[in-house]
Amino acid sequence: MSVLVILPAYNEEESIERVVDNIVKKYPKYDYVIINDGSRDNTSKICHKNNYNIVDLPVNLGLEGAFQTGLKYANLKKYEYAIQIDADGQHNPDYIDIMLKKASEGFDIVIGSRFETEKKPWSPRMFGSRLIGTAIKLTTGKKLSDPTSGMRLYNRKMIKEFANNINYGPEPDTIAFLLKQGVNIASVQVTMEERMAGTSYLNFGKSIIYMLRMLISILLINNFRKRS
Repeated sequence: MSVLVILPAYNEEESIERVVDNIVKKYPKYDYVIINDGSRDNTSKICHKNNYNIVDLPVNLGLEGAFQTGLKYANLKKYEYAIQIDADGQHNPDYIDIMLKKASEGFDIVIGSRFETEKKPWSPRMFGSRLIGTAIKLTTGKKLSDPTSGMRLYNRKMIKEFANNINYGPEPDTIAFLLKQGVNIASVQVTMEERMAGTSYLNFGKSIIYMLRMLISILLINNFRKRS
């Protein structure tokens, strides 16, 4: 079974070595690729110095562009499974085997959820997640416990579909669209860590904009999307 770990990275010079070395030392059976999304720091330099497997994007395309580059790589190399893991150390690779086991039950996408068996807190940070989850439930009839989780595993069929569709991003609205199309999606409980270093690109203002964009897409735009 061939598995590719995709690590989108933007300005992760303080964490990239620890994240990659952890995967290489503990899980040598998995392949990995770093998608350096036009970082302005020493992320690329560190990766090349350590002979890491890296694809350097010449400009910053954002998470969506880096994600699709990773899926195109996985499709080109014909991997059976691909899993996206953040390069900031929040996602624990110990859960990959659990996600693969779930996928083997016939699921196309498996989401690493913080709240599959744990209770989601009533905090301002989780307010947007609850709204997005409610929108997905209203439009698909399916409940996702952690729709904004970026830790997701894709089977071969989904790798090919994401690689060849420019409008497929690593966001909840695409997950909602695929649920409506009958794609089998499951979640497994995971624990996520705090960032090893740096700060999230999503400040309060950007979080509000992101939430509104996702809600508009899920509730309205998804009704006009076509699956090729």
